Amino acid sequence: MVLMTMAALTAGGIAAIVIAVVLLIVLAIVFSLLPIRIWFRALVSGVKIPMTKLIGMKWRGIKVIPLVDAYISAKKAGLDISIDELESHVLARGDVIKVVNALISAHSANMELAAETARAIDLAGRDVLNAVKVSVNPKVIETPAISAIAKDGIELRVKARVTVRANITRLIGGAGEDTIIARIGEGIVTTVGSSESHKDVLENPDAISKTVLNKGLDSGTAYEILSIDIADIDVGRNIGAQLQMDQAEADKRIAEAKAEERRAMAVALEQEMKAKTQEMRALVIEAESQVPKAMAEALQKGKLGVMDYYNMQNVMADTNMRNAIGGVEDSQESVKKDKK
Repeated sequence: MVLMTMAALTAGGIAAIVIAVVLLIVLAIVFSLLPIRIWFRALVSGVKIPMTKLIGMKWRGIKVIPLVDAYISAKKAGLDISIDELESHVLARGDVIKVVNALISAHSANMELAAETARAIDLAGRDVLNAVKVSVNPKVIETPAISAIAKDGIELRVKARVTVRANITRLIGGAGEDTIIARIGEGIVTTVGSSESHKDVLENPDAISKTVLNKGLDSGTAYEILSIDIADIDVGRNIGAQLQMDQAEADKRIAEAKAEERRAMAVALEQEMKAKTQEMRALVIEAESQVPKAMAEALQKGKLGVMDYYNMQNVMADTNMRNAIGGVEDSQESVKKDKK
């Protein structure tokens, strides 16, 4: 009897263990398939979410835990937002945590920011949470050193600090910080360039701020410019004097080039005149070589008398004597020397 009783107890214990193991396996499967912990967390937080909706989210591949946490935070902050809106934003590849935190920050700061606007800003690629923070706490943008030249030719390097506040309504499609910095640089260059002297800018740096602010540089951007402060002004080079020196050097080179051109033309003209002179002398020598022949032919034909010939010889002798006294060489000898 004792043995039978022990066997029965042993069989009952094994059956209980088996049942317990099966229950644990069933509970594990149930907990793995059903988001009971998430549902219970929402329930104790005072937010009711149907189990069927949580199961549908899980089957659609949505990360349920961040979505439910964001929904709980929104409800605790008093936001009028549904879990379906958050689910659609997650399905659109949006960052639901940033959107909810941005809405909570805007609600705490009494800013008007609709949930649709926040979701649109996030889907546009903007950091909606940072935009709300910048809208609540203005941001300071420091420009790099911007070089500008006054009318007297002196260069000024100006640094400015721009205090901006995010404009939520223009955040979608509005220009960013780079556009603000570029427009500030344009305003600085315009203001300094229109000044008669760099001393005027050094005496009244606030003129730059006034001119830039009056231009409405924040139009079309995602920011609203609150103030522009000149942080530093350094005097640079005398660009006007440098340009004048460069211009004088350029004029000097042009004049030298023109003078060299005129000298080359003069040398060429001189060479041409020498060539023409030698050519004329050759023609004269050739013509003179024909004179004796012509005289002989004239004597033979009786066209030239003996006395005429002697008179011509006297004239030639007189001419040669005068040339010798004047130091003028015979044309034939000068041509020969030129050829040598």
